[in-house]
Amino acid sequence: MQHPSSVALLSAIYAFTLAAAGSLPRGVGPEFAAHYEGKESFSCITNTAIKLSLNQINDNSCDCPDGSDEPGTAACANIDPLSPEQPLAGSASGTTNTTNALPGFWCANEGHIGMYVPFSYVNDGVCDYDICCDGTEEYGGVGGVKCENRCVEIGKEYRRLEEEKRKNMEKASKQRDVLVKEAQSLRQQVEAKVVDLKKEIANLEAKREELAKRHREVEQEEKGKVVRGEGSGGKLGVLVGLAKTRVNELRDTLNNIVDQRDALKDRVSELEELLTKFKSEYNPNFNDEGVKSAIRSFEDYSARVESEKGQRQDVNDADLLSVLREDSESNGVNWKEFEEVDGSDTDIIYNFEAYLPELARSLLHGTLDSLRVWLVTNGLLADNTAPGQESTLVRAAREALADADRDLEKKAKALESEQTDLDKDYGPEGIFRALKGKCISLDAGEYTYEHCWLDKTMQKSKKGHGHSSMGFFNRVDRDIADDEERLDGKSLGKGERIVLRYEDGQQCWNGPKRRTDVWLGCSETEELWRVSESEKCVYKMEVGTPAACDFQDVAARQAFRGKDEL
Repeated sequence: MQHPSSVALLSAIYAFTLAAAGSLPRGVGPEFAAHYEGKESFSCITNTAIKLSLNQINDNSCDCPDGSDEPGTAACANIDPLSPEQPLAGSASGTTNTTNALPGFWCANEGHIGMYVPFSYVNDGVCDYDICCDGTEEYGGVGGVKCENRCVEIGKEYRRLEEEKRKNMEKASKQRDVLVKEAQSLRQQVEAKVVDLKKEIANLEAKREELAKRHREVEQEEKGKVVRGEGSGGKLGVLVGLAKTRVNELRDTLNNIVDQRDALKDRVSELEELLTKFKSEYNPNFNDEGVKSAIRSFEDYSARVESEKGQRQDVNDADLLSVLREDSESNGVNWKEFEEVDGSDTDIIYNFEAYLPELARSLLHGTLDSLRVWLVTNGLLADNTAPGQESTLVRAAREALADADRDLEKKAKALESEQTDLDKDYGPEGIFRALKGKCISLDAGEYTYEHCWLDKTMQKSKKGHGHSSMGFFNRVDRDIADDEERLDGKSLGKGERIVLRYEDGQQCWNGPKRRTDVWLGCSETEELWRVSESEKCVYKMEVGTPAACDFQDVAARQAFRGKDEL
């Protein structure tokens, strides 16, 4: 804003000039009209003991300490709260730090929005159309300046832009409703997961308790297990049993392999017959290189098979059949010879019940079982399992219990993660849950800046110099914005705004770790407006999003606009 270094004093002709619309002195705003209307004399607004004659109003002389006698001149501009503070000798503070009773020179701006202009702008030779479109602040024509009234066209354009903003705000508000519903749905999904996980954990805990009980019971049973006389044979008997089982498994496997071999031999024979017939019947005069190549390959294959006949020793089918027959006294291994070996000295205790009558066994089983367990536990009787090994039942019970423990731990971690997610601050109505993980970016100079919602901020070099972390999401916060409105609507405006804090980014050279404050303004879509470095390694991102548009904000803007247009 240009201001001449000196302004010529207005002549007395402009003293006490009345506004054209009525009897109010020039520069008086509607809310202060009562102090000037229908008065035979004028009292200073904040010091009514000081009374002035009406011709002292707007006489270009500051008679009231609060400047209220000069609403239409720059005479009291030195106490104008809208003007920069200046030294003022003789005042209580030594400066112009005094509150003026009036906010400024009132421009009615009919057809647009009435506004107050700083007193220092009055008759300074500059047309201030951005705040005084009717040009009334330059009524003195200082320097030959004449400011025409442009309020009609300025007001029309302003209303067009405001209507466009209003429509955009409505669209943004609807889009915000969509985000809120999506966020609520996502939260409900997490809540459902929590309920399901709690049920699964309860079932797993019950199952684990049963498996633990079963494991204990199996261990106790194995310690007191009676080894039956028939077929045990001590350690050798155990070894024989294992060997017999293994041989039977190998026999079954070999039988399957023989079946597969026979099937493959039949298939090879069938294919060889087809190729032999093809070789004998094809027309060599038909110039097809693919066919000729196939015939040559088959001839090479036939020659190779013929030459290998004498070198390969085929398995005799009779030998295979002998191996595949069940073991018996006359064929293979006679397992009974090994199974009937006498047991060890301790086996008599394990086999004791075998020598008792059936009735006695049923009566004494529990007592003898407890006795064997006590003897094994106290080291007086050797366990009937091989040293360093456990029975199949014990191992199965132990592994089942271990699997249950792992499942329970996995589900507990999943529940903790989901519960933490529910307790996390996702902003008003949890709206940022719908944006989490999505990214927006902005090209600025030699860098591309990226913001990933509730995740991280990045600075990416366009010249291949690598990426720099500008911070990781820490928390949702609020702070006061003080930005001027922009014609494109991409402004934070004034008032409390949501700020997302990102911290612990990449270390700056000879400085702190990078961090970013992401300020949110209202817009129809998610977009990164601007990036600045407010201080060393501390960045400010201005981001537009429907998530920042709530109903109260829209209502406040509409109310403010409606009031100004009165």
